[in-house]
Amino acid sequence: MEKPENIDKIKIKHDIWDVVQYVGSIFLQAIEFWASDIHIEPTEDFLMIRFRQDWDFFIVDKVNNENNSAIITRLKVLSRIKIDENKKPQDWKIVYYYEKEKLNIDIRLSSLPTKYWEKIVMRILKQDSWLTNIEALWFIDINLEKVREALKSKYWIILVAWPTGSGKSTTLFWILKNFNPLEYNISTLEDPIEYNIEYVNQSQVRADIWYTFASWLRSLVRQDPDIIMVWEIRDKETATLAVEAALTWHLVLSTIHTNSAAWTIQRLINMWVEPFLLASSMKMIVSQRLWKRICSECKEKYKPSDLTMKKVNKILSNVMEKKEIDEMVFYKWKWCDKCSWTWYKWRLWIHEVLIVWDYLENMILEKESANNMATVAVEHWMITIVQDWILKASIWETTLEEALKLI
Repeated sequence: MEKPENIDKIKIKHDIWDVVQYVGSIFLQAIEFWASDIHIEPTEDFLMIRFRQDWDFFIVDKVNNENNSAIITRLKVLSRIKIDENKKPQDWKIVYYYEKEKLNIDIRLSSLPTKYWEKIVMRILKQDSWLTNIEALWFIDINLEKVREALKSKYWIILVAWPTGSGKSTTLFWILKNFNPLEYNISTLEDPIEYNIEYVNQSQVRADIWYTFASWLRSLVRQDPDIIMVWEIRDKETATLAVEAALTWHLVLSTIHTNSAAWTIQRLINMWVEPFLLASSMKMIVSQRLWKRICSECKEKYKPSDLTMKKVNKILSNVMEKKEIDEMVFYKWKWCDKCSWTWYKWRLWIHEVLIVWDYLENMILEKESANNMATVAVEHWMITIVQDWILKASIWETTLEEALKLI
């Protein structure tokens, strides 16, 4: 595989021989490379296949345009969408059997008409059994305790925030798995259903018949639910209904696209959700990022520059003594065959956990800025996402350079 800047090094394939075998090999490569997405992109001269892994793109192959129809038709057949529809977007999913681990992997497919041909993007949804263990999500002790306490709640709203590809869905499903569905009535509305959870009532959005998040929420409250999972809060109506459900003794779980925990509150206010409803219903916001974990086989200790350590001291000054910070050990990489010469292997979560205590309620009611709320939250022991990143860098789970990119 090549980085984008090396695209010219890849020769265009003029004949793929067996399209069934070729498409299968793309799936297998993506899964074994731990890619989150597969992009099949038409250009004027060739069809480009590339993977996204940890936010970065890697170009896998270039195929002659004569093969476009065969590859895209094969993908449409696998996902059971209309083969002859090439003027409208379509989406559904493929079930791929991964022989090595003897399991089915869902691959969510989306097609979109473009200038040259249809573009296909596929999200790989591999359900990992080890994610039933809270420690697998890499919460530091102080955040782990906050999460455990919040999950004892019988009502309120718990949100997981950050951009696409940050592992929000994984965290949300881990939260669901910590409740015994035989002891609770648990219902979800997803878009689409990504993971099957036994004894949980899972439902899928159907925009074509006006079965939306908002209409579903209205119906669901008549189903005697204890726990409600709304796949994503996208608009005022869904946000307001979720808040109202929390205020009527339901535990509501959802995701939202925002840049930080405090900005999540600001975003909901900007959606015209009444501040007094937010102040009464919000319990916890987990803002997170999924990033590269340093390879344990080729890591080595190093001493950061004085300027870098000055930045680290400033960032951690409210949570650690200077002496403790100066004694922190950081690691860099050498590259090795164990990590395919990339310096990193696997991924880890970086978190920011905000509990909405009494001190924030007045700020929400007064519509204080996200920056002001974040400042006050830090004064009350919220660990920022940059602080969490540096702390994890100090136990060689990632690198200091990656953490400092956020500031």
